[in-house]
Amino acid sequence: MRVVNAEEMRRIEQEAMTGYGIPSLLLMENAALAVVREIERHLSDKTAQSSRVRELGGVPQFNGMKAVVLVGKGNNGGDGLAVARHLYIRGIEVSVFLFALPESFQGDALLNLRLYQGTGSKIFIIQGDKQRRLARLALQQADVVVDAIYGTGLRGALPSLVEEYVEDLNNVSPWVIAVDIPSGVEAGTGRVYRTAVRARKTVTFGLAKLGHFLGVGPEYAGELVVDPISIPAAYLAEEGISNFVLTASLIRSFLPARQRLGHKGEHGRGVLVAGSQGMSGAAVLAGQAALRSGIGLLQMVAPWGIRSILHLGVTEATVWASEEEEQLGAGAWSLIEARSQGAQALAIGPGLAQNPELLLVLEYVLRHLALPVLLDADALNLLALEPGLLGVRQGRGPLILTPHPGEMARLCQLSLQEVQANRLELAVSKAVEWEAIVVLKGATTIIAAPDGRAFLNPTGNPGLGTGGTGDVLTGSILGWLAQGVKPLEAACLSVYLHGRAGDLLALEYGWSGFTASQVAQMLPRARKELEG
Repeated sequence: MRVVNAEEMRRIEQEAMTGYGIPSLLLMENAALAVVREIERHLSDKTAQSSRVRELGGVPQFNGMKAVVLVGKGNNGGDGLAVARHLYIRGIEVSVFLFALPESFQGDALLNLRLYQGTGSKIFIIQGDKQRRLARLALQQADVVVDAIYGTGLRGALPSLVEEYVEDLNNVSPWVIAVDIPSGVEAGTGRVYRTAVRARKTVTFGLAKLGHFLGVGPEYAGELVVDPISIPAAYLAEEGISNFVLTASLIRSFLPARQRLGHKGEHGRGVLVAGSQGMSGAAVLAGQAALRSGIGLLQMVAPWGIRSILHLGVTEATVWASEEEEQLGAGAWSLIEARSQGAQALAIGPGLAQNPELLLVLEYVLRHLALPVLLDADALNLLALEPGLLGVRQGRGPLILTPHPGEMARLCQLSLQEVQANRLELAVSKAVEWEAIVVLKGATTIIAAPDGRAFLNPTGNPGLGTGGTGDVLTGSILGWLAQGVKPLEAACLSVYLHGRAGDLLALEYGWSGFTASQVAQMLPRARKELEG
C-alpha cells in the first residue's frame, strides 16, 4: 500500500481534478460520506436492538443521539461541516463548534458552512474561553465527536486556544473519529509537539499518510480507514511514490512455495556467526528463529566455550566451534569462509561481543563473500568503529543491516534524539549511501532499500520491546534468505511476520509478559495465518 506526505497527496488530488475532471466539491462530499459510513457502523453497533435506529428512505436514522463536530476553517473543516449536515439528515442532534470566524471560510468549505447553517442546527463560534464550559458539556453528552479542526497541512504545535479544547476532549474521552489525520499530528512525521486529538478511528482520503505510521501518529490515529473518495486508481498508483506500508497481500506474495518432494538440501543452507561467553542466548534465539522460518540446514559458528549450550539450545543445527574459548577473534575467518561454501546466506552479530580482532573478520566477510550478508548487534557496533569498511562491500553482494536506534546513532555518529526525529529520512539516505538494505527497528520498523524506496511495517506492539527479539528477527531474515527469497523481500517478510507473531502473543498475554523465545516459536503460526 502506497503512503504519502501531505504535498504528494495534494498533487495527486490536483492532477485528478485537472486530468480527470473531478470537481473539488465532489471530493469533499465523498470524504464526508466516508466518515459518515464509519460513524453509522459505530452507532449501529452501539445501539444494536435499539428502537432508536430505523431507516427512512434507505437512510439509517439515529434519533435521540448526539454528535459534536469540531471545525477549522480549511478544507478539513469543510469536510467536517459536510459530515455534520449528513449526521443531521440521519436524525442526530448535531452541535458544531467553529474554531474560526464564518467570514474566514472560503470556497468549498464556505459552501458547506452555508449548507449546514441552512439545517438550523446548533453552531457555536469559539472566541476564547467563553464557550469552553458549553463545549465540555456537549462533549460529555456526545455519542460521537468528529475532529475536523486541522488536516494534513498542520506544521508544529496546535494554537494554545485549540490545545485547551483538545485537552478537554481527550479528558472526556468519548468515541472520536478524526477526518484525514488527528488534529495536532504532523502528516509527514507523526510528530506531536504538545498535544493532539486522540481518535478511536481515523478516516483518511486517497492514500494513507506517513504520519499515520511514524512517530506517535499510530497512538493518536487509532484504527485507520483509507477511502479513495472516487480518485481513480491510476492516480493513486503513481510511480513517483517511493514509500509503502506492508500489507498481508504483498507479504504473502514473497513466501516461497515448498514442493511436495522437496528436502533439506533444497530448503537452503545458512551460516550464523554468533554468541560469546555470557551471551549464548542471543545465538540460541537467532538459531531457533532461522529454523522456525523454514531453513533447511543451519550452521552456527561460535566460540569453543559455548558449543555445548548451542548443541542443547538449537538441537537441529550443526555447531562449528572456533579455537577461542570466550569470544570469536581473527581466527574465526577461516571457519566462516569454509562454512560459507555452498551456503545461500550469512548472518553475523547476535551476542558476538565487541572484540576488536573481529574488525578484520568483518572486512574479509564484506570483501570476499558474494552471498547475501546480514550484520546485526555487535557486528554493527564494531562497524561503527570503522564505518569506512562498508565501502569494501559495495558491488560485491547483497548487504542487510538491522540496527536498533542506538546502533544507528553509533553508525551515523548522531545522537539518539536525532535518529528518532528523522527515522525515515535517515534510513533511506543511509541505504542509498551504503548500497545496503537498512532495517531500522523500533515502533513501526522501516525497511529502506538502496534504490530509495522505504517500507513501513504495521505489525507489532510494545511487547516486542524485550531482550532477544532483535536476535529472533536476525535469525528469521537468515532463514528466508537461505530459502532463496530476495534480500529486500526477505527483510520485509521477516519484519512483518516477527511483528505479527508478537501481535498473536499479545492476544493471549497483553503487551507484556511474553518472551523472545515465544516470538520465535510463534513465527510458524504467523506464517500459516498469512498463507490462509
